[in-house]
Amino acid sequence: NLEKISDKEDWQFFIFLRKERINDFKPKKKNFKKVEANFSWYSWEEQFFYPFFLNRYKLDLMHFTHFNVPLLYWRKNIITIHDLILFHYPTFRSTTLSKFYYLIKLLAYKIVINITTWKADRIIAISNFTKKDLIKSLKIPDSKIEVVYQGCNLVFKKNKKKTDDIFEKYGIMKPYLLYVGNAYPHKNLKRLIEVFQVFRKKHSQVNLVLTGEKDYFYQCLEKKIDSKKNQGIIFSGFVEEEDLKMVYDQSELVVFPSLYEGFGFPPLEALVNGKPVACSNRTSMIEILGEKVEYFDPESSKSMLNCLEKVYKNRRKGAKLDLNKIKEKFNWFKTAKKTLKIYDSVAK
Repeated sequence: NLEKISDKEDWQFFIFLRKERINDFKPKKKNFKKVEANFSWYSWEEQFFYPFFLNRYKLDLMHFTHFNVPLLYWRKNIITIHDLILFHYPTFRSTTLSKFYYLIKLLAYKIVINITTWKADRIIAISNFTKKDLIKSLKIPDSKIEVVYQGCNLVFKKNKKKTDDIFEKYGIMKPYLLYVGNAYPHKNLKRLIEVFQVFRKKHSQVNLVLTGEKDYFYQCLEKKIDSKKNQGIIFSGFVEEEDLKMVYDQSELVVFPSLYEGFGFPPLEALVNGKPVACSNRTSMIEILGEKVEYFDPESSKSMLNCLEKVYKNRRKGAKLDLNKIKEKFNWFKTAKKTLKIYDSVAK
């Protein structure tokens, strides 16, 4: 979308990509150039070698789209902060390491997030909630932070594959409630599973499908689940985007019990694809989703159960959505336009 709105005269863009993703971007304009920058994320080489690599380009402005900014890079830069999840819920993938190394990683994260946000010429927050969290947790001045909402895939492309083929691929059985996302502890899936077992006593044929890449946290969750006691739980693994619309469409409802989100894509995607949503009332969720979903307290099993029952009972009615209004609020063209305006402001 930046390509669509930028003039040749205005900016020259260098897009730095890892080797395995270099072919994913195909520039359409002459003022957009991709560059291989094969530095591992969250690594020492990213901290010590990447900044020297960037300095060769003598950039007027660098936009880091995540918090892992090289501390040795001192040229003008903007940083996008999606959330402070690791600040509030530290859950590194290397939790299998000793407690000592875990604490070292946690300390390193806190040092990096504090220094990079302090050094940045401007910070883009993806929600008003994230902006407030940055001000409260890291004491960043309000004037330094701009809120720019992300875009959303409002309607996924239709898949020509048969429903049965897709469901067989992922082991999904209808009818089902759907959760889309990872299994980090703050996602609150343990409580969701406990509540679902109570829900299933009344609705014995209904399953709960948990979709997400089977990483360390999903593997741990799956190991803890007693299949005899926890019937109806289906771990589908990662669902390809081309299949995701079908999985959304065929669900009875989408549930999202997270304790913390900077934005929350899955319930928004479900909502705009016409599915009823039962969602946590924490952090950014009400800001992003508005009044068209039912909310619950994610730390109250009773509240979650009552919400699931209510949404399940009324699932056929459907919410009357103003898709044009949602499209206006969450679209990548608008995101690019606001971002380019920030580039101009900071560069000048």
